[in-house]
Amino acid sequence: MAGSALRRNLVLFGPPGSGKGTQAELLREQYGLDHIAPGDMLRQHRDQGTELGQMALAYMGAGKLVPDEIIVNMIRRRLEDEPGDVGFVLDGFPRTLAQARALQELLAH
Repeated sequence: MAGSALRRNLVLFGPPGSGKGTQAELLREQYGLDHIAPGDMLRQHRDQGTELGQMALAYMGAGKLVPDEIIVNMIRRRLEDEPGDVGFVLDGFPRTLAQARALQELLAH
């Protein structure tokens, strides 16, 4: 399409410490992509005392993984509230098959 901008949506996978965050930041700087990191989002929601943050904190405080539903809701809200002009890079998400399916559904709409 002439005159339309191509959105770039990328997903970075890898174990902890593999450089996902570093690469995501480089992509953000180079291409203007929004860097979306669920871990950072969890901490932000926790620190702001949001409803999602409080729900996540209850699991984290008990030493449990935050359920997919909470993580997916954070991602959904982020994409709806700040869709970005160029696209985004997801840093370490999805981590489960359920999250991957939810992401596919989110991006289809």
